[in-house]
Amino acid sequence: MNPVRSTAVNSRIVVNGGLLPVAVRTGGTQLEAAKQTPHGGTLVDLILKTDEEKEAAMAKCTKELQLTPRQLCDVELIMNGGFSPLTGFMDESTYQHVVDNVALPDGLIFGLPVVFDTDDEDLQPGDIVLLKDGERPIATVEFTDKFLPNKAYECKKCYGTSEIEHPGCLMVATERGKYYMGGKVTGLNLPIRDFPCKTPAEVRATLPDDVDVVAFQCRNPVHRAHYELFTRALDDPLVGPEGVVLVHPTCGPTQADDIPGVVRYKTYEVLKEETHNDRTRWEYLPYSMHMAGPREAIQHMMIRKNFGCTHFIIGRDMAGSKSSVTGEDYYGAYDAQDYAKEKGPELGVIPVPSLNLVYTEEEGYVTADEAKERGLHEKKLSGTKFRQMLRGGEDIPECNEYVTC
Repeated sequence: MNPVRSTAVNSRIVVNGGLLPVAVRTGGTQLEAAKQTPHGGTLVDLILKTDEEKEAAMAKCTKELQLTPRQLCDVELIMNGGFSPLTGFMDESTYQHVVDNVALPDGLIFGLPVVFDTDDEDLQPGDIVLLKDGERPIATVEFTDKFLPNKAYECKKCYGTSEIEHPGCLMVATERGKYYMGGKVTGLNLPIRDFPCKTPAEVRATLPDDVDVVAFQCRNPVHRAHYELFTRALDDPLVGPEGVVLVHPTCGPTQADDIPGVVRYKTYEVLKEETHNDRTRWEYLPYSMHMAGPREAIQHMMIRKNFGCTHFIIGRDMAGSKSSVTGEDYYGAYDAQDYAKEKGPELGVIPVPSLNLVYTEEEGYVTADEAKERGLHEKKLSGTKFRQMLRGGEDIPECNEYVTC
């Protein structure tokens, strides 16, 4: 699927050869509600605005399909601009280029392929299909091609392994359908979720346009150690004065043993109420985790660029995963950080390495290096134990150093 490409022309914008109006500031420049420029130059918005337009779009459909939870996340981020500059699911050539080169065919960096999967033998290029979540119409898709992917090759390139013990490979092999299909998406309605998800345009409108915005990504329930991590990131020399942090956790599907998204969302709401920090903003992302380590870090940075972020906190073992058989890590602790530093200048997002914080009996939260140098006594709670306590309804202690993202 071809991405949107644009160039500014006074108060209008050229999009794929056609002129569309854009809002302008009093100074006459193209409106960007935040300091950051969207990926590819234009923030995509594929959602129809009137009932008449929506009815006309649905009238063209000859088939209906129910979206899986992962597909629902992808459709939402395509149509609201989170995956800008995409305007639909990737066709075979675009998919292959992203798998091979971590970039779209025009060279624009893109971390992971975005595909529509199906086992339906009857679906064919040219079909216009209504995509639904239960009874709610979400979007239409006009399919352009259908192909058999080499899933083992895709996994090897995107996840660094084709072992089924990797949760991303397991998802590709057992959850995704036999075929992938490319197609142009037309948005109808955003999903109704227990965790409210603002569009990139809505989030950008809340952000300052004159200071740095640091994104914090997490797939786990949040706690005080995370708070210490993302607020202290604002003191990093890479972040300008008066910067703000956008706490933007993923609440969509992830690996099997993770806490459900709705529960994760509720932990953030509690922390938000307890802290009331003017330099912290809180939003939620309908993204389906792949646990792809370095390449997923690039995907997260790209998405947050579309939401208006200039910086991105990269934790140790970002989006990492372990073998379900051996328990061994698939990625090194700093692989994602190193890859983000390499790709950051090209992407236009500055990676901010997260502090390795620990909780000590004497001083509370300090860096691990300081605790070691001063001989402070650390108190630890493993991620596994943390999830067990949440599932059991136990009280979570304040001295939790578990900060995996």
